Amino acid sequence: MEKKESTQYWLMKSEPEEVSIDDLKRLGRHHWDGVRGYQARNFMRDDMRVGDMIIFYHSSVTPAGPVGIAKVACLAYPDFTQWDTQHKYFDPKASEEKPIWYMVDVSFVKKFTRLITRDELAKVAALKKMMLWTHNRLSIIPLTKKAYDTIVRMGEKS
Repeated sequence: MEKKESTQYWLMKSEPEEVSIDDLKRLGRHHWDGVRGYQARNFMRDDMRVGDMIIFYHSSVTPAGPVGIAKVACLAYPDFTQWDTQHKYFDPKASEEKPIWYMVDVSFVKKFTRLITRDELAKVAALKKMMLWTHNRLSIIPLTKKAYDTIVRMGEKS
């Protein structure tokens, strides 16, 4: 029987005005709040483990794309923004007894030497089957180790 690798790999999208790779570098560690998609929430809540590696991806900017590496720093816990009536991620259906939304903390590992554009990613054979192409609206997607390693190599090229 083949041994399953313990480290998992993820691509996590963040709008730079929310939290950028430079913000994460400055902070060292930060919570990944505001995820309001059930599949992305389930990935965090059910599948992410401390030490999992993350491709940090700037979204909703031009050009969008991977900008660095982070790591899952703690297991998922309830996203406190769901209960804050003044917060844009408030959810009136959520309660502290029955939280709906979860988050993880992530820690900074490395900023790439360059931004990789979506167009560049789309041209790489090893990345053709990434969920990024079929589930574009997901803010968190799982990656294979091969896809992760390929993106890291691309980000380290000058």
